[in-house]
Amino acid sequence: MKAAIIGGGINGLASAWALTQAGHEVTLFERDGLMGETSSASTKLLHGGLRYLEHGQVRLVYESLQERNWWLRQAPDLTHPLRLVVPVYRTSSRPRWKLKAGLWLYDRLAGRDRIGSHQWLGPGELTELAADLDATGLKGGYAFYDGQMDDYRLGLWVADQVRSLGGAIHEDEAVERVDTEGNVVTEAGSYRFDAVANVAGPWAEALNERSGVPCGYHLDLIRGSHLLFEGEPGAGFLLESPRDGRAFFSLPYQGRTLVGTTEVRQDLDQPLACSEAERDYLLEAHNHYFREQRGAGDIVEAFAGVRPLIRSSEDPSRVSREYKLERRGRLVTVYGGKWTTARRLGEKVAQALKA
Repeated sequence: MKAAIIGGGINGLASAWALTQAGHEVTLFERDGLMGETSSASTKLLHGGLRYLEHGQVRLVYESLQERNWWLRQAPDLTHPLRLVVPVYRTSSRPRWKLKAGLWLYDRLAGRDRIGSHQWLGPGELTELAADLDATGLKGGYAFYDGQMDDYRLGLWVADQVRSLGGAIHEDEAVERVDTEGNVVTEAGSYRFDAVANVAGPWAEALNERSGVPCGYHLDLIRGSHLLFEGEPGAGFLLESPRDGRAFFSLPYQGRTLVGTTEVRQDLDQPLACSEAERDYLLEAHNHYFREQRGAGDIVEAFAGVRPLIRSSEDPSRVSREYKLERRGRLVTVYGGKWTTARRLGEKVAQALKA
């Protein structure tokens, strides 16, 4: 089969990899450079999504945890296990029993290959782990494990696998139109394929609309912004914002502290950047928990990416992280998709194109 993949983010690359592994002739088109947008602007976590359990997304968490383990095994130079702590304060909105139940289920869903089991840490153990943590009202906290990655380099590693299997990758070649007959029109010319996968992430729906292809699902584009400070914290933390109770992270990352993320709706024609309001929100949330107060002058880098989520809720924090595939003729369109589950999504894309 001669197949085209549109989109050089992690889901497009993983789809191309699955197809080349199955022996198909694959051409991938990316309008700019590989991993240049959303896929390299993540929170750098390979995770099941502990907070998704609150919204009943058990299937997604299970799949994500299995895939997390796979990435950690296959790319140890670009990934590593990360210990995370959820502190519990007298003022915390989530009681200890609820966190315990969620973490017990999280461990069970990870299966025998789980990195490690969760454990309770007392206030003294927590402040020893992270001396900067505000201990006022601290009752203790739970430690658990997820994975961390260099998202950009890991995506390029996948691209190398595609090329090594004979896949062709066309960077800086934007796709203008597709159809359900296997035709792809780019700014450089026209191509004919046996099957085409639109894995353009935030731009998938817009490409179909521009091409006159109906969409059975609609995307909710959610911007996630992050801040970076110099110096790593003593541990990774999963925290809740004092303003609205939303979960956010404070993580060690390559010698720096990474704080994020936000959830703000974004339009495709809107500049993609961390807004002043998001910056202030993250600074306020971070400073609520740590004695060393950070200000705008301490930010060494701020970045933002757009999550292409399937429209399902008015509240951005409750929009489902599930993904869907839709087939029309020779065209398969991917809506949504998490970084961690990219490999599994790619396998499903390959199966759908062969159907």
